[in-house]
Amino acid sequence: MARPLRITFPGAFYHITSRGNARKVVFKSKRDREKFLEYLESATQRYDALIHAYCMMDNYFHLLLETPSANLPQIMRHINGAYTTYFNIKRKRSGHLFQGRYKSILVDIDEYAKELSRYIHLNPVRAGMVDKPEAYQWSSYPYYIGKKKAPEWLHRAFVLGYFGEKESICYAKASDFARTARSSPIIMAGRTSTFGQTVHNFSNISYSLRPVLLYLRLALGIAIFPKSTTP
Repeated sequence: MARPLRITFPGAFYHITSRGNARKVVFKSKRDREKFLEYLESATQRYDALIHAYCMMDNYFHLLLETPSANLPQIMRHINGAYTTYFNIKRKRSGHLFQGRYKSILVDIDEYAKELSRYIHLNPVRAGMVDKPEAYQWSSYPYYIGKKKAPEWLHRAFVLGYFGEKESICYAKASDFARTARSSPIIMAGRTSTFGQTVHNFSNISYSLRPVLLYLRLALGIAIFPKSTTP
């Protein structure tokens, strides 16, 4: 059976997840995690990727990624491929490091920006690794609350913009928002979403069909959405 095509278009936002083969650990040392961050940075430099949030666990990672150049496959080939090569050379091994294809979910970012960033940043808390998200070193959350100076390649402005204009207020609101997590409307693995469907594995689907329809409208030059009938 042919693999489903990735939906790509300029300015698309994706929730990316990739898990270790057979659920094995893919980040075994501090240097491994630092090296992965280097590949995230080089993806922004070489492939025009915009990385809005990330979280590295032990055997998987999450990204909130934007593709101004509509080149998601190339970006992820670089990130996963380069890191796999590094990991295999360092440990004198061969073969796949990550399990199958990475999972990409097309996101209606205007609706889910805050919820998705919170979901990504709270992974270490849900896993029982830390009590507070700011205590976890290997996510973008400390940069979102001003605890650490953010690297230039991490684009926080878009998500922080939903919390206000003044930077200090944004930090405080982002921190409060993460601490008051409630049932999220986004799809999560093995849980029932507000769309009434249970998803046991992240799949190549969208949190909303709106970005797909917008792409079709632009690509085909047709009116996907009905015209307003109000004066």
